[in-house]
Amino acid sequence: MRASAKFTYPWKVSIGDYSWIGDNVKLYSLDEIIIGSNCVISQESYLCTGSHDIKDPHFGLITKPIVIKDGAWVASDVFVYPGVTIHEMAVVVARSTVVRDVPANEVHAGSPAKFVKKRFEEDELL
Repeated sequence: MRASAKFTYPWKVSIGDYSWIGDNVKLYSLDEIIIGSNCVISQESYLCTGSHDIKDPHFGLITKPIVIKDGAWVASDVFVYPGVTIHEMAVVVARSTVVRDVPANEVHAGSPAKFVKKRFEEDELL
């Protein structure tokens, strides 16, 4: 974990073995953030578990957990929305915005992030 990583509420974050949290990563942990083992959260990424209800005149707080499963890679400067799960061995390409779950072994890119290709072919996973 790089010293410049920021945690809103560290006690709401769990990080598995051999995972990497890069420079200037922000973990806005109003709700749980669960990062599995062998994951990479690259520099400047922002994992955001909280937002506000735009239909509420008082802008009531809404929180949802974020889950990054084993072997996933969140590349540089990615924004992850509340409630998103990035599944096993998935990759989110640099500067993407993740608004919905990323299935296992898929590469997603863009804003909003969309499927690009499989990370590994089935025979490579054996």
